[in-house]
Amino acid sequence: MTALGLLHPGHSAEDDYPRIEQLLGSDIRVDLAQIDVGEDPHRVDALREMGAPERLAAGCEALRLSGAEAVVWACAGGSFVLGYDGAHEQIRALARTAGLPASSTAFAFVHAAREVHASRVAVAATYPDDVTRLFVDFLTAGGLEVVSAHGADVATAAEVAAWTVDDILALARDADRPDAQALLMPDTALRTASHIPVLEKELGKPVLTATQVSVWEALRLADRRVNAPELGALFTREPIVQA
Repeated sequence: MTALGLLHPGHSAEDDYPRIEQLLGSDIRVDLAQIDVGEDPHRVDALREMGAPERLAAGCEALRLSGAEAVVWACAGGSFVLGYDGAHEQIRALARTAGLPASSTAFAFVHAAREVHASRVAVAATYPDDVTRLFVDFLTAGGLEVVSAHGADVATAAEVAAWTVDDILALARDADRPDAQALLMPDTALRTASHIPVLEKELGKPVLTATQVSVWEALRLADRRVNAPELGALFTREPIVQA
């Protein structure tokens, strides 16, 4: 059994993770530790505070006790708003506190894009424009070329969590460009685990979503590769490896 530890902000879209665990179809367990996020708004100041070290440290003990082999701060905005260097320091501090390999959703997007051989990407964000620009800056610092970025200007994570598959598809279509090799959909409040094949069929390219890449990143840190086609192209590049 490989146990993965995710620090999850609040309660929006937390049901994506049991769904992903089910679709992995292997001896993988996805454990969540809920983080008190304080304010919910998609504002830079609130997102910075959301990922404060003391907040993340509060969830680490539960994940250690669960037997987690790696920990991921499963919040895109709460990591990339710090900038590339600041986000690195955030996960270094998290690794020291947890005593485990650590990463965040922001870095998971960079690593996942490389995994699917996408150097040019489009961004379909739920955020206001200023927050979306910070994600673009982060991806650029990570070596990716962002050919398009569209923000839906949704004020809170709670509103995003209520989106339907039609809302998600509309955002994806608005953001996609023919020269993008993959589409990235940040925001772990967005329920996407059941919709990735539909998104990829609609766009004809890999689609990387926040909950999906967060779990994939935890697997990467735990040195596991699992073939789960229902989770999209990201999970179909390696054969099944049994522990």
